[in-house]
Amino acid sequence: MAFSKILPELLDEILQYFHQDYKTLYSCILVNRLWCNLAIPLLWENPFSIEFPKNYHFIEIYLYNLNDDDKTKLIQYGMNKDLFPLNTLFKYPSFIKHLDINKISKSIEYWEVTIRTSETNNNLQNSNFIKLICKSLIQIFIENEVNLYSLKVLLGSFDDIFELILQNSNFIGNIKKLKLDLLKISESSTKFLTFLSSNCNSISSLSQSFQYYNDYKHQQIMENSLSQIINSQKNLRKILFRSNKFPLYQSLLSLKNPNCSNTLNTIIFYHINFENIIILNEVFNQLNVLESIHIINCHCIDTKFVQQIINITKPFKFKLKSLILRKVPQFEPLDLLLQHFGCYLENLGIFVENKPQSSQLFKSVTKYCSKIKFLLLGLGINYQNINLVFNLIDNIKQSLNCLVIDVTIDNNDNNNFSSIILQNLGQILPFKLDYLNLCLSINESDLEIFLKNSQNTFIKKLLIKIKRKEKYVDIYPYIKEYIMKKKRVKYLAISEISDKKNWFSLKDIVKEFKLYDIQILDYYILRNDIDSINDILEVFKE
Repeated sequence: MAFSKILPELLDEILQYFHQDYKTLYSCILVNRLWCNLAIPLLWENPFSIEFPKNYHFIEIYLYNLNDDDKTKLIQYGMNKDLFPLNTLFKYPSFIKHLDINKISKSIEYWEVTIRTSETNNNLQNSNFIKLICKSLIQIFIENEVNLYSLKVLLGSFDDIFELILQNSNFIGNIKKLKLDLLKISESSTKFLTFLSSNCNSISSLSQSFQYYNDYKHQQIMENSLSQIINSQKNLRKILFRSNKFPLYQSLLSLKNPNCSNTLNTIIFYHINFENIIILNEVFNQLNVLESIHIINCHCIDTKFVQQIINITKPFKFKLKSLILRKVPQFEPLDLLLQHFGCYLENLGIFVENKPQSSQLFKSVTKYCSKIKFLLLGLGINYQNINLVFNLIDNIKQSLNCLVIDVTIDNNDNNNFSSIILQNLGQILPFKLDYLNLCLSINESDLEIFLKNSQNTFIKKLLIKIKRKEKYVDIYPYIKEYIMKKKRVKYLAISEISDKKNWFSLKDIVKEFKLYDIQILDYYILRNDIDSINDILEVFKE
């Protein structure tokens, strides 16, 4: 059977695998009408999050759906009436599945710059223009009765948009993924949180980031609101607590409710201070299906904390999947933690300044952890422990998938230390990596050694940041010889501090590499594509 004649249901299922591969989806819409009809909804389900290539003119296509009064208002602000499409092929607003109100606002700001001309009225730069567009887009989505899957909101901002949502309860009633960031307490944000607890009970992934408030009344409001949202859920599977000082006592106790106890399988602690949290044992023992916890940049991982979680009496203990460390005041509790849970650890980040403890830590990780997929190494690797680092990488290369090495040596000896890494790293890499990010003081000869030694490794995303400042480093011939001609990567991003050059801006090089099916992307965008915590862990992806 010809591939183009595959049953629509089967073809739709195949295309779902490319829902974030925008380049492939763009190609699919050119095949025929059926392929186009199936690919277009995937391209338009989250257009505000597309990082590369970024084109904000899709906003104009949405504006086709504005009523005449709103179009007149925008023209009065100075917007060219020719920017409104005369017709559209699809009902594009109905396809959106993911809404991040802050990203929508930022996208509109960038778009406004692209449509500004010397003749354009300065009113386009007015914040009211941005707010009007943003509110108009939300109204368009509401009118198209979209079925949102995820929602991210910045509470304390966009109050007029929250009021609009409150008037249309069905708009977010079926969301599965909710992220709450609290900027400030306001009447609108408080009403919105209460609205969520009453109208949204099918959330499977909940992320909250609240600040600490000295005002006890405001603190209680936030604690109660978050607890109510947790208690109202019928299928909460994943939750992220992100707050340095905000108390979690009430929220943690909420996890004991019957709904959560039989559905919650993943907990992420991000920037949490465990010093006064003494109910982990009590809470975890009520969670019947808890599978994994993730500890990211948390404080007070001491004996009291470790004993709480290793003393859980559940017959099937959870697994510690992620551990990102910036401070280790005591090594012994951490060693005990790794003894009990190291065999499950998949994501590890080490930024520990204390040299003796960092060396002990690398020994302990090598001894107890053999399944690490993501390894992030920064402050803490030095001359004393670099061989331990190489041993660790060699020990886990069967499972290693993503590696980040960002080196800064206190004594300004970056050049020699970077040389040691480049001369030894290539021969211990696995045959395949999804992601490799090297932030080093690189010279030409050391890079050539690394590229030669790693010729058997295919790297989907390769990022190189050259930290050497004292002279220009010409790495292009080596990248061309060992990367481009051998087609060893799919995505490449290179940034050079010496002349603040980002290869993404070099159009001739971008075109040349494209001939070899290698995309050169902006270094900082590609870095954020993996370094953001949710992308590292992938725990909020269904």
